[in-house]
Amino acid sequence: MAPPRNTPPPEIVGKEEMGARLRAERKARKMTLQALSQASGIAVSTLSKAELGQIALSYEKFAALARALGIDMTRMFMLRDAAQAAQAPTFVKNTLRDARDYVTDNYHYRLLMGEYPGKKMMPMVALIDAREVVEFEDYIRHPGQEFALVLSGKVRIQFENGDSVVLDKLESAYFDSGIGHVYLSLSKQPAEVLAVCSDLEDVPSRIKPARHAK
Repeated sequence: MAPPRNTPPPEIVGKEEMGARLRAERKARKMTLQALSQASGIAVSTLSKAELGQIALSYEKFAALARALGIDMTRMFMLRDAAQAAQAPTFVKNTLRDARDYVTDNYHYRLLMGEYPGKKMMPMVALIDAREVVEFEDYIRHPGQEFALVLSGKVRIQFENGDSVVLDKLESAYFDSGIGHVYLSLSKQPAEVLAVCSDLEDVPSRIKPARHAK
């Protein structure tokens, strides 16, 4: 008898619903598709298909759209439009039931902690379906760094420079997200991974510049 899953069955946010949310965010900022394309670096045709619910977007493209729109992308995936506090609270507590599963060709993922304002990290839980690099149009690249911990199954993270790392259950890795990478499942079932991404462009440095001697 198979052991019970540690995570609850996810509610799915569909491509059409996500497309409507993206279109609403763009129009609320009075941006044209062309303006959003220029700000995000994503082709107008891709944006149009996403808004029409014809395609699912990768994390990389969502991150680029979030930066262009000036929003926390986590909130696009929440079950309800919970209000964010004006100031950062001491903590925010979530369960996996507080987020919805978004299905792409290669991954299913859920973004967490949407209620926390001004997050500098992006925590998510992902199911890895992909088995081969050729299943991806390209390697995934986005600013910042990434931490990955395998919750179940076995994973290989393949990098575009030829490096790779294999992770068993409860093993972890930390890497530069700007290096093209993909997650691949090496287990019979889709592997489950906790990943935390940071965008270093938004993270304030704690290192003070050295003072020059007069």
